[in-house]
Amino acid sequence: MKPTNIKRTDINIVNTAQRVGIFIDVQNVYHSAKNLYGARVNFEELIKTLTAGRPLIRSVAYVVKSETALGEDSFFEALRKTGLELRLKDLQIYPGGSKKADWDVGMAVDAIRMASMFDVVVLVTGDGDFVPLVDYLKWGLGKQVEVAAFSKTTSGRLREVADKFTELENIPKILLKIRRRQ
Repeated sequence: MKPTNIKRTDINIVNTAQRVGIFIDVQNVYHSAKNLYGARVNFEELIKTLTAGRPLIRSVAYVVKSETALGEDSFFEALRKTGLELRLKDLQIYPGGSKKADWDVGMAVDAIRMASMFDVVVLVTGDGDFVPLVDYLKWGLGKQVEVAAFSKTTSGRLREVADKFTELENIPKILLKIRRRQ
């Protein structure tokens, strides 16, 4: 008799009893979609695809606030409406004008701190700086680690170390074309 908590997907078999945690590097995904495809990401469809029928325990989006970005508040609210928990950080501007806006350490600490709640940790980023995190989650904590990102902007090493890599550009309905104002 076939177990009821296993289902076949296009690529492989998924255990539908696995508890999933999703951590999204919004700046990485947002800018990749915009620069590569002139599109924005459908985060609701993204979460649905990445959970693949498994219970979603937490989904956290890491975003950077700037003082001048128009429409930023409505974007953040749209993310919240998809069920994402937002972690916000102000854009750092240094003397001389250089800017820094990343959540790498915060995202890694959260993934490690929350890992006991999940069977599967999904990192939505193409940033190769997350390779040590993937290694630790897999070999130090025994978690399955999946990475989802756009293939053209993903570190080759990050793809290699993940248990599963999902190319975002191949998910139906994930890219929403940006409407140009006339």
